[in-house]
Amino acid sequence: MTGNLYRGQAGLPFSSTLRVYEPLDAFPAEQRPALQAAGERAASRAAVENAELLASLGRITRSGGDPFPTGRTDLVRVTTAPAPDGGTADDGAAAGTAPVLLYCPSQLVLRAGLAANALMEGIHGPLAELLIPEEQRDRHQERIDLVKARDGSVRVHTRASTWGIPFSWFSLFMESDRKDVVEAAGRILTVRVWAPITDALERARYAVANLALAAPDLDMLDDLAQLTEWLELFHVNSMVELDYGAVADKVYPDESPMDIRLGIECLAEGDMTGAAAAYRRLASRWIPIRQLARAS
Repeated sequence: MTGNLYRGQAGLPFSSTLRVYEPLDAFPAEQRPALQAAGERAASRAAVENAELLASLGRITRSGGDPFPTGRTDLVRVTTAPAPDGGTADDGAAAGTAPVLLYCPSQLVLRAGLAANALMEGIHGPLAELLIPEEQRDRHQERIDLVKARDGSVRVHTRASTWGIPFSWFSLFMESDRKDVVEAAGRILTVRVWAPITDALERARYAVANLALAAPDLDMLDDLAQLTEWLELFHVNSMVELDYGAVADKVYPDESPMDIRLGIECLAEGDMTGAAAAYRRLASRWIPIRQLARAS
């Protein structure tokens, strides 16, 4: 695949995302027409990514200093459900099978509010006011309240991480899962890995069960437990997507899902040597990426 994904990303932090795509009937009835319209006019995936990136850059440079999205428009990513034979629903469309579309709304208003709250937890006083003035936070809280009042119980479909991918995310995937490698001009722009949510949940629960017995003090156990609770909020026919983003060019081909699985299996079997070897492979791959966050 080719495309101009993440055009203009030079100098920006590596950002990776974990997304859940749900069937239309998983959404409130009042949201469905807008989602269907988005699916019908869906541009290329590269165009969606570029539009979101350009909008975010525009928010942080616009007059007035308010960095929050207004919610007037919200991008929607669309994919197709896998067919029973392991292909995609598109493959069966030629034989008379209509493709089953799955939707992942960006939900930028909610996600921006969550990100701001997480930032403010560790910052107080004049610095907090300098970074995001209270007036702007209050104005954005009004937008969040409007979204919640309109949509009721809201499931946030996207998780994001900068400067590396949390190890817990890799536990949801296997080497045999569907992959999309997006390349242009000899560079890997991103890699996307897909898994049915039932498979992702089964793998996460397996990891939680084994780590709870073998390594209950491991930080990754808490991350996996939270990840499992999050996935349980979504429709059983959903798909989970790991989007590496620009970091893919630094690490792909990536064996992290296999290393995570082998590490957990070794811990469960009491093989500390094998577990340590798996962690060393992960660390050699990802610690240099995370160190870039502190590079001058």
